Amino acid sequence: MAEGCETGREGVGPAGMSAPEAMAWFLREVLPLEAILMQYLRHNWRDKSDIEDLLHDVYVRVYEAALKQIPEKTKPFVFTTARNLLISRVRSQQIVPIEAVADLDALGMAIDTPGPDRNLIARDELRRLSDAIDRLPPHCRDVVIMRRIQDLSRGEIAARLGLTEGTVSVYLTEGMYALADLLHSADPRSKP
Repeated sequence: MAEGCETGREGVGPAGMSAPEAMAWFLREVLPLEAILMQYLRHNWRDKSDIEDLLHDVYVRVYEAALKQIPEKTKPFVFTTARNLLISRVRSQQIVPIEAVADLDALGMAIDTPGPDRNLIARDELRRLSDAIDRLPPHCRDVVIMRRIQDLSRGEIAARLGLTEGTVSVYLTEGMYALADLLHSADPRSKP
């Protein structure tokens, strides 16, 4: 470091780095980390089109910090800065400003709660679906319930029922077609 630099807090090292000193440190210590930093950002950020911007933001934060104080260990500092930036981005994307939802009526937004008529229609449709499922052949009914209601995979269904996955697929297809036929034929709206 240049002579005459002030020392900062105890144990912290020199403070108030000049721009040329900070730039020299940045070029010597930070830029060689670019390849693994890019890999880290790609691995930890979904939107790949943001990677270059994230890299730039990390560099800006690291350089600005170096103007105040050069970190003792560069690599951990750079990756901590990158991690903190990613956390900040995630938080900013998930937070809805309170002003945006403070007065929904003033914004003219209606709350979408179903009225009694919609509840009645939904209950009737659910009853019709339940009746149609009960009318399916037992092997199709079991497979349809396990796949569409319990959300089990074909492999899990096959293991539970002692069938092959191919047989499960056939039963599921047959069951869904039969269910569609039962619902369509039982639909009072479908009759003239």
